[in-house]
Amino acid sequence: MGSLILCHKKKAKHPYEIARVHMHIYTIEELCYYFCNNLYLVDYTIVNRKLCDWLEDELELYDLAAELRNQLEHNASVEQFLLTVLSYASIYSMAEITKMHNVLERLRNQNEVEREKYKADNLLNSGENASAILIYQSIIHKEWDDSVGKEFYGRVYACLGAAYGRMFFYEEAAHMYEKGFEICQEPYMLKAFLYCCYRYLPEAKYVKMLSKEPVYLMLDAELKEELKSAESQMNPDITDEAYERWKKEYRRTNK
Repeated sequence: MGSLILCHKKKAKHPYEIARVHMHIYTIEELCYYFCNNLYLVDYTIVNRKLCDWLEDELELYDLAAELRNQLEHNASVEQFLLTVLSYASIYSMAEITKMHNVLERLRNQNEVEREKYKADNLLNSGENASAILIYQSIIHKEWDDSVGKEFYGRVYACLGAAYGRMFFYEEAAHMYEKGFEICQEPYMLKAFLYCCYRYLPEAKYVKMLSKEPVYLMLDAELKEELKSAESQMNPDITDEAYERWKKEYRRTNK
């Protein structure tokens, strides 16, 4: 059996508002949950005296508020501030807190554009494809940071391809994978490009495209084998008509 977690009884009469995500926090547990799931968003806009005052006035967590104020006065890091709150609440195990600490360390050693990609990657992994696309696009459309290398931006294009592909926008996904491959020359990007082309191009145009490059024919053969294997494991009751209907519904709800 899992261990029980004793939550703090106090609930705020006046919530703490996290303006950037339009969220209202009422308990220390909700605050910790926000921290845990939005580590890449935590900065001076929430790590400040206003939060300390709220913890003291609304939740009556006097010791915690005093400790956090002391950290701010001594210019403690964001990582230390967050870990103090998480440890105080006691809703996460030491293993979980250590994992979060490692993520914070990674973020601290990244520059702004790397943190933006990390945020977008998390959104993509959680299924928030449209939000991830907006961030990836903002990365590639502004001046490129030479310190991260051009391969970084090639991977951003590939991530855009993945996001578009998950929304069944295969033509857009193909263009992104193609640009990513032009920069990085990563084989998986070319393979993903071909898959997207296979999904959106008429058969005659797809076959004509394959004839342009010998490597296309080789990768196409691999794709066909992989698709055949995947299809053999799918529910046979799912028809092509049902698949197309789901695709249209998904696109409509994610515009």
